[in-house]
Amino acid sequence: MSLHDDAARVLKEWPAPSPDQERLRLSYLDHLAAHPDGMWKACADGHVTASALVIDPVGERVLLTLHRKLKMWLQMGGHCEPVDASLADAALREAREESGITGTGEGVTPAGLTLLPGGPARLDRHLTPCAWHLDVQYVALAPEGATAAISDESLDLRWFAYDEVADVADASVVRLVERARALL
Repeated sequence: MSLHDDAARVLKEWPAPSPDQERLRLSYLDHLAAHPDGMWKACADGHVTASALVIDPVGERVLLTLHRKLKMWLQMGGHCEPVDASLADAALREAREESGITGTGEGVTPAGLTLLPGGPARLDRHLTPCAWHLDVQYVALAPEGATAAISDESLDLRWFAYDEVADVADASVVRLVERARALL
């Protein structure tokens, strides 16, 4: 199954949690139907992206990155790549790359990030310097004792308590945190 086909399947099966999210879900599906290249950065009319909010539910914290280009505190995420077998894989890859939390699952080393089951948490459409991003947002659980490391795409990387997010991030990140907490 192609990444395009997987994204269409995920969006068709996803139960949108609100009327606004349902409208976005349908517009994402329309975009994919009209654009065979709608998963890739080269699609100038916009493209599907994947992101993951990394959370530490025990510590009631989220890990945000200060995006190097946008200069905003955001969840981990970005463009899909040909190596991604699925939309969930793209979100998890981005989260691992940008958080530095990988793990091997052996001995005392943390097992790494895992996505919350049940598919995406929410959708967010936003304009970026390259094009419209049709972001499919997941929630990734950090293992106990996870150590984060700043990537080349970040100016900073920091854990924030749930109630601190509104002070540093925009409304889209706040809504994602609220949705993640509801899913937990």
